[in-house]
Amino acid sequence: MVMKKGSFKVDRLKVDIFEDRKTMGRAAGQAVASKMKEMLQKKDLFMVFASAPSQNEFLETLSKSPGLEWKRVTAFHLDEYVGLSETAPQNFGRFLRETLFDKVHPGKVHYLNGMAKDPEAECERYAALFKNQPFDIACIGIGENGHLAFNDPPVADFKDPKLVKVVELDLTSRQQQVNDGCFRTLKEVPKKAMTLTLPTILSAKFIYCMVPGPSKADAVKKTLEGPITTDCPASILRKHKNATLFLDQDSAKLINFIQKIDE
Repeated sequence: MVMKKGSFKVDRLKVDIFEDRKTMGRAAGQAVASKMKEMLQKKDLFMVFASAPSQNEFLETLSKSPGLEWKRVTAFHLDEYVGLSETAPQNFGRFLRETLFDKVHPGKVHYLNGMAKDPEAECERYAALFKNQPFDIACIGIGENGHLAFNDPPVADFKDPKLVKVVELDLTSRQQQVNDGCFRTLKEVPKKAMTLTLPTILSAKFIYCMVPGPSKADAVKKTLEGPITTDCPASILRKHKNATLFLDQDSAKLINFIQKIDE
């Protein structure tokens, strides 16, 4: 296999490729910590995080980064299953609570309630929390079908009028949860979720996107080399002026071109 390393740009999107998953996660964590320190010199922060095994190395590094004033951070998460208890192992809020929030203790953490009696009303409640305060930093991943959060291709909308919405999960997205070991069978995976929409995610001042592993290689290729389309929602990252995509050798293996800007 040809080793692909270094940094390059596709449209506005900066891409950094690392030797392995651990190195990628460490570099991403250090980059986010550095940006947090820089921004905290001027203001308190609104941040949003993804909940997935792909984020483990990044979150571990970030949780151990010294000198961060987490008490000045208000934290959110990107999405949540509808009808899944907050005590369930697969609950996204629980994932972030255990991997990051309980370790760093942000000043405020706002959770989506997957057990809300009215999911639509819950989306409106959540959206109101950041309606007048765009995110400073969004820490996200890309799904096997190219989704950002749970904006799967069938429901993704680059001009979505909503900030948060209820969506039907497509089969690829649900199967990914089984592939990741989060659920034992496809039948166990919820069919609906609440998600921040694409305009909400793209409104963040800085986006850091961590995408390791061979199962993401096709989505990465489409993100970087295909058209900007909701058939691959992550392709819209190429239009964001301050977005960085972190890859390892496995997720970068199908890329055909490299425009080097440094080594």
